Amino acid sequence: MASRRREPFTNVDPETEEDARRRGIDPHDLDSSTEHFMSLMYSSLPDQPVYSAAHLTADCSSPSDGIDRISDLPSALIRDIVSRLPAKDAARTAVLGTCWRGAWRSAPLVLVDTHLSDGIWPPTDSPSVVAAVSRVLAAHPGPFRCVHLVCSRMGGRQTELRRWLRLLAAKGVQELVLVNRPWPIKVPLPRTLFTISTLTRLYIGVWKFPDATGLRGVSFPHLRELGLCIVTVESGDIETFVAKSPVLEILNIQGNIQGLRLWLVSNSLRCVQICASEMETIAVVNTPCLERLILSGSMNSDCGLCTRVKIGNAPKLRLFGYLEAGKYTLEIRDTVIKAGIEPTPSMMLTTVKILSFDVCFGVQKDIEMMPTFLRCFPNVETLHIKSADCDHPTGELNLRFWEDQAGPIISVMFRIRVMTFSEFRGEHYELSFLQCFFESAGVLKYAVIAMVDPRFTSLSMDEMISSVQNMSDEKWASKFNLALCRSSGEGSRLCTFEQGADFSDEDPFSPVEIPSKF
Repeated sequence: MASRRREPFTNVDPETEEDARRRGIDPHDLDSSTEHFMSLMYSSLPDQPVYSAAHLTADCSSPSDGIDRISDLPSALIRDIVSRLPAKDAARTAVLGTCWRGAWRSAPLVLVDTHLSDGIWPPTDSPSVVAAVSRVLAAHPGPFRCVHLVCSRMGGRQTELRRWLRLLAAKGVQELVLVNRPWPIKVPLPRTLFTISTLTRLYIGVWKFPDATGLRGVSFPHLRELGLCIVTVESGDIETFVAKSPVLEILNIQGNIQGLRLWLVSNSLRCVQICASEMETIAVVNTPCLERLILSGSMNSDCGLCTRVKIGNAPKLRLFGYLEAGKYTLEIRDTVIKAGIEPTPSMMLTTVKILSFDVCFGVQKDIEMMPTFLRCFPNVETLHIKSADCDHPTGELNLRFWEDQAGPIISVMFRIRVMTFSEFRGEHYELSFLQCFFESAGVLKYAVIAMVDPRFTSLSMDEMISSVQNMSDEKWASKFNLALCRSSGEGSRLCTFEQGADFSDEDPFSPVEIPSKF
């Protein structure tokens, strides 16, 4: 029988294919998994500040009065229009009239390489796109408002890469997104990156980070947002880069797989987000302006690590999550928080108002840890809980644990006004927690229970809803609005870095829109 024809590789190069086969790995599986991670990374990148689907057309539907109004537009407005167009369309505006002819060269340009390949998605490596990028960077005098280069496999194009970075540094790029198409995945990023002092936003993906230990006399005085996605870094390099960025507000890390130790010291950081990473330590040493610490999608379960999250000086920390008992060890001001410990004032984070947990209610250690965690956050007003899947419950689970052993928790009794419970499966362990919580929550005003997709539990949607509706409310401590809905499958509205760092959204953790009156 003839073998089934396999699709060509999207990511794997011949050298990687040969190495994978030598190690007994199907290169097609490697290619598929790589594309999955790349898709996650692309979804985390900042949006392009242009709309490429629009077409430049002339409206001939109404009679002309012979007046050339488009040429009468102020030159500043013309440049602003051009700076909001894809590079190809910006160049084409030269045919609109004399005053437009040089506008694209004097306007801050947006260069997105996927626009040069006719918007093909997902991006594919193309020598013609590399050549087009080189031409645009050489022809335009700058500045560049925004540059997204995400198409090309740069392992064999180090000469072009260095030339691009030199031109971007000379011509004042403000926002730069630079992604290498794998494989290989450890292509070194030239230190020329450190010469681009005009950056306000920088995202790099699938690179080996340049050695930052030797940075002297270099700074990024305008950089406000930094994203590192699937980037190989050495210990201390991120800290050095952050120290050289005096106005940096947002730090996003995705896909680090090295067990990195991260020590945060910054007078400007307001939001730190770390997702899908294996981190050995995340230490918030001294961050007087930090408002949000968001940890999600820990990869530690696959490698046996437990990330140590150490909170030192963070007097403005207001939003914290997702805290997972089995994947994170919490340390507050040099004290490791363990199950059953009675926190002292020095072990409490009193500024946190919004807290999110991922809990496996079928694991004894998880539920024993949860009351202790809650006691460390006495002023939490909004609590979000996601019920994690547990195929094999462990320990001698006591369905009355919350009533018999948990004891009173200040935040539950006197502070929490909003509670959401995502991925509810209708398990007895979950119902036991909810019953006890509702019996203690003296000021609760609004609760949401989002049911898991029935495919992932033994109960139907109707059975899960009935299990909640049949709970006894005779002992509930307050009257509150209880909403039942179907889970989105994510357990939260938070699925991109942009959402987490949107300071206008007070609670990006919420799985539903919470009425403002609550």
